[in-house]
Amino acid sequence: MLGALSLAFVDSVNLLLIGVIVAVGIIVPRHQPKYAAIVALLIAGDWLGVASLALLMLAIFDGLGPVVQSFVEGPIFGILLLVTGLLTGVLALKGGDNSKLIATVLRPLRKPNALTVFTGFILGLVQSATSFPFYGGLALLSAAGIDPTLRYTSLILYATVALSLPTVSALLVGWVRAKPDSAAGRGFAWARKNPRPVTLVATWAVAAMLILLGVLHLI
Repeated sequence: MLGALSLAFVDSVNLLLIGVIVAVGIIVPRHQPKYAAIVALLIAGDWLGVASLALLMLAIFDGLGPVVQSFVEGPIFGILLLVTGLLTGVLALKGGDNSKLIATVLRPLRKPNALTVFTGFILGLVQSATSFPFYGGLALLSAAGIDPTLRYTSLILYATVALSLPTVSALLVGWVRAKPDSAAGRGFAWARKNPRPVTLVATWAVAAMLILLGVLHLI
């Protein structure tokens, strides 16, 4: 269970969603309270997307039974974690710019409504569907040998952990909006002017966590 939640936490380093939250904090005027409503609905929608796909994948993994059990208990799982971590670190050096994608995502996020939730839902589905830690965590959960009721109920916690860092980021942006001259505000301003090192540190942190989990699995 702890291994599954560890991978869910790795999956929470969602740079696209965090970038969208930061952008919402910038485009919504400080005197307007709708920032909180927009990001709350966005994160709620993302949580639903993550939880929905997690429910589907856990059911599939449970259906595979011994195959998943053998996979997560064997060395291949650890090797895949290591390789994913190394590739993540290498690809970070090539850089990348989410600005155009963020601008596209922002279009329906000018005000809080049902479309805000739907946008978050799609982001949650896409992010999860393209994340090895997401699948790895669910494979570990499926093979954990815990009661099915507890296993499926724990998806609530799994999805919540997977959204932990974006939620913290939303709270931090809210704090900066309220107190732009604070130390957090100055740090936020620096990060806005220097997105490359911030992205590198975040991506390398993900790579390091995956490599560490892979090594621990192989020991």
